[in-house]
Amino acid sequence: MKLTKKLSIIVFSVSTTLISTAVITNTYNTAAQAAELVKNGSFELDPLVDPNNPNVTNPNVTDWIKSGDPINTSLTKISNFPLHHSGNQGLSLGGFVDLSYISQTLSTQPGQTYELSYFLASVAEAPDLDNEFQTFVGGNKIFDQKNISYQPYTQYNFNFTADASSTELKFGYVDRYAFLYLDNVSVIPVPEPSSIGGIAIAGLLGIWLKKKKAIR
Repeated sequence: MKLTKKLSIIVFSVSTTLISTAVITNTYNTAAQAAELVKNGSFELDPLVDPNNPNVTNPNVTDWIKSGDPINTSLTKISNFPLHHSGNQGLSLGGFVDLSYISQTLSTQPGQTYELSYFLASVAEAPDLDNEFQTFVGGNKIFDQKNISYQPYTQYNFNFTADASSTELKFGYVDRYAFLYLDNVSVIPVPEPSSIGGIAIAGLLGIWLKKKKAIR
């Protein structure tokens, strides 16, 4: 009888710990999503069709600044080639001659580490392969790839530490024969390991105290 009761307590303890860990993880994930720094990173805020010309796709991209020669930036448009599991739109990136740029200034905390992620696709194929994609954070080039052949949306991840209260995120691109596609741009703070450990310890301590009180 005592052995059965002891086994029941052990099983209950393990189950409760697993449930608590899931709750802690879910709380952390929710907090990370709430801390998203990029605005309109999925390019869903603008209609696919240009409001001023129903015969063309929309070149307006809310919350982002386009720069470069107009002949090249004219091919930066809202696209219906979206990431399959997220939303209905993405951003089409083209160009005829030189690189175009799209940027956004983020509010950051000096010394804080952030994770940048985005999805990039290409429909270019040889021999018509002449493109380039760059990524800049705070004026520093952290990624530069040329001649990206056909690929479905592929995720890219980078970590950076902010050194100012504002940080510019910028992408440079050109595709002279086809198009690149960008979607799900995200920047979130990376929590300190001690913070995660503190949350887990606090959660487990709460379980232990509850169990102790119940035994009494």
